[in-house]
Amino acid sequence: MTDPHPLVWAPADHQLAEGARWVDGRLVHTDILTGRLFELPAGSRDRRELLSLDVPLGAVAPVAGRPGHWIAAAGTGIALLAPDGGVEWLARPEQDAATPARMNDGVCDPRGRFWAGSLAYDTTPGAGSLYRTDPDGSVHRVLSGLTIVNGPAFGPDARELFVADSAAGRILRVGLDEAGDPRETEVFAQVTEGEPDGMTVDTEGHLWVAVWGGGVIHRYAPDGTLVARLPVPVPQPTSVCLHPDQGLLFVTSAAIGLADPGLSGSLLALPVDARGLPATAYAAG
Repeated sequence: MTDPHPLVWAPADHQLAEGARWVDGRLVHTDILTGRLFELPAGSRDRRELLSLDVPLGAVAPVAGRPGHWIAAAGTGIALLAPDGGVEWLARPEQDAATPARMNDGVCDPRGRFWAGSLAYDTTPGAGSLYRTDPDGSVHRVLSGLTIVNGPAFGPDARELFVADSAAGRILRVGLDEAGDPRETEVFAQVTEGEPDGMTVDTEGHLWVAVWGGGVIHRYAPDGTLVARLPVPVPQPTSVCLHPDQGLLFVTSAAIGLADPGLSGSLLALPVDARGLPATAYAAG
């Protein structure tokens, strides 16, 4: 697992690709700043645009029982997206932020609650928050005082959340009660060769983390030990997604801010000895 050979799975034309998830037999991901959502069917590199918003689109999750519908971390809040392009805003908690801010990465936990983080455009320290959207559509600030909130990731247990405070180089492990409120928070890992970005948990409970600025993917054991480093040919990997069956790790990347992007902005695939879990759907009430 230490010498993978990455494949370019989709072309290098994303500005800030993010939110890679395995949904209903296909890979979906966003290009945040252009507000676009893409899909690639299983075994295909034929990327298709599903929708486009006029605000940044951080990440999505499918809505249970509603094919083609998504819950999204978008613009300054959380929205439901319909196949016809309709947008229903559940809340815009960052709309009146003291410093202009946007939503970032997001994921559903095993109970169908949607979790998403935010950041100030100028990355003002402490301006980022983590939000939880419950099945009734209510949106709650769960953590505050962070800077660039990335990741949220769950294994099969909804009582343990992983989230990155990227600017601080920290990955936090948060114990949750039945309602989804924090019981305790601890530093799971400290990243020193870049900033932890998107992450996912494999079927063995290991955490995979894209390291922005490090050109590498980290794999951590459940106790926080770094057990593998996978170099990638892009300096700004942004999110990771494990195929549930085929031993592939998908990696999104960003070209923003690079004078010579090369492969940056492409979607990569790396052979790995691990499997992932399909994305959990939002359990809309």
